[in-house]
Amino acid sequence: MKQNSRLWLALHTLGHIANEPDRMHTSAEIADHAGTNPVVVRRVLGRLREAGLLVSEKGHAGGWRLASAPKDITLADIYSALDENIVAPPPADYARSCAVESELHKHVTSVLLEAERSLVERLGETTLAQFQEV
Repeated sequence: MKQNSRLWLALHTLGHIANEPDRMHTSAEIADHAGTNPVVVRRVLGRLREAGLLVSEKGHAGGWRLASAPKDITLADIYSALDENIVAPPPADYARSCAVESELHKHVTSVLLEAERSLVERLGETTLAQFQEV
């Protein structure tokens, strides 16, 4: 399975920010630490800001910081903010031309949706606080 780089960037970044939750972290600093471009960082962190997980401030002393305490942010919150599914079912409008294919599609879709629900549930059991000063 292909690793979701936006999810890993978000988890990595928020893990570091959780270690210094009161300090503003710049996109350039985060990008340098993560080995990526600041534009990529801003896109991912912008999604997290829209979800209420981060706040950002512009200007010389600006940057990013957590909107809540690390103990109040779960990995499921982060995953959901990115609005992606790691375990993606086939498209709902997938054309099924035979009965066997139709039944397989229904069964596999059901299994994949259950796996996704289970994943989110498990991610919800872990908070950012669990990664502070690891």
